[in-house]
Amino acid sequence: MINIQACLVKLGYSAVVQDNCYEGIKPHELETRPIPSLEELEAVWPEVQAEIALEEAKRKRAMDYPDFRDYLDGIVKGDQAQIQAYIDACLAVKAKYPKP
Repeated sequence: MINIQACLVKLGYSAVVQDNCYEGIKPHELETRPIPSLEELEAVWPEVQAEIALEEAKRKRAMDYPDFRDYLDGIVKGDQAQIQAYIDACLAVKAKYPKP
């Protein structure tokens, strides 16, 4: 099932959707264009899904990345092992949550 609101946003169409059903689309009062067809919404759904998956991967990565201060501390101290440990930890997070 597609997310109708997300598809409308992707198309730049301003509306409110009730119960995520096509019949529940209520255009914003300033929206002058006709409601996109269900076929138009379904056509952009794969792109919307890809964007959602990418944002989810970014969110998960952000939660798991090590604290950047560890990297800066390694630079200030000239501790190459600490710097490399930080880089390795970042690469492990990227491997754990690859971009779709």
